[in-house]
Amino acid sequence: MLSLRIGKSVYIIFTERESRDLLLSQIGLSACFLIGISLFYYLKSSVENKKTIAKSWKIHFSILSVFIVLIGLLKPYRTNVDFWHQYFIHFIYSVWGIYLVLSAFILKSIFRKLFNKNEKLTTSESWLIWVFVGNVLIFSAYIIGYFYLYLIGTITFSVVFYGLLIFLLFRSNRENVFKDIPEKYASKKIKTKEANALVVSLNSVMLEKQFHKNTNVKLIDIAKELQISTHQLSQLLNDNLGKSFAFFINEYRVDEAKQLLKENNQFTLEAIGFEAGFSSKSSFYATFKKNVGQTPSAFKKQYQ
Repeated sequence: MLSLRIGKSVYIIFTERESRDLLLSQIGLSACFLIGISLFYYLKSSVENKKTIAKSWKIHFSILSVFIVLIGLLKPYRTNVDFWHQYFIHFIYSVWGIYLVLSAFILKSIFRKLFNKNEKLTTSESWLIWVFVGNVLIFSAYIIGYFYLYLIGTITFSVVFYGLLIFLLFRSNRENVFKDIPEKYASKKIKTKEANALVVSLNSVMLEKQFHKNTNVKLIDIAKELQISTHQLSQLLNDNLGKSFAFFINEYRVDEAKQLLKENNQFTLEAIGFEAGFSSKSSFYATFKKNVGQTPSAFKKQYQ
């Protein structure tokens, strides 16, 4: 939407007045009407780690889209230039401004963190601040440009665009820019009904795919199989089940080791640990004793 709005400005700057196609001006201003809501839902989805577009969001966006299209049909720019420039443009910028304020409210927790000396922003949080500030600058530039210098809006867009580009290129951990925001910004617990369904699916996947046998298994591997975000899986384990990811995986590994210790006498204890998914003999012994209350060898003796 920003690009359409700026494209319209560039077109006007480099095109003689008598040669301009006024339809492009209408398209640019219509896009401007949707910049605010686009920013708002982008920030909201990022902060809340939404992976799908909620139905209510689609309805909200559709209502505004239909509204601006109807205005364009009933009051086309070509024959209603005064209406657009003297009246409707104020409404467009007001809507954009309102969504900027709502967007700031979405980022309130990150802003608090920004001004807290004891906390440090993650790369993804910094990115959202940059995007928001960039939009505020462009909005301010167009308000100023409306009264003074029209060119300032496009110049500001260019500065913001290259600023964001530099931010991406010169961050050593730039691959983290689009990672999930830390979960403390979202609600802590998944609702019981949803959590129960996820636990059933999680246990089913663990039994089917045997993820615990992979010493390098990561949270994202299981989340992808469940078709949920890493944040949701982490939230389910930590807040609903009260377990860390490592503890959860090790539970399966210990159960696997117990079964092997009961049934198989030809493997060494070390081999059983590796077969169950532990990366070393020491981690196997330590985890097994912590979970079971006795060493693997003592456990095995009971079944010899």
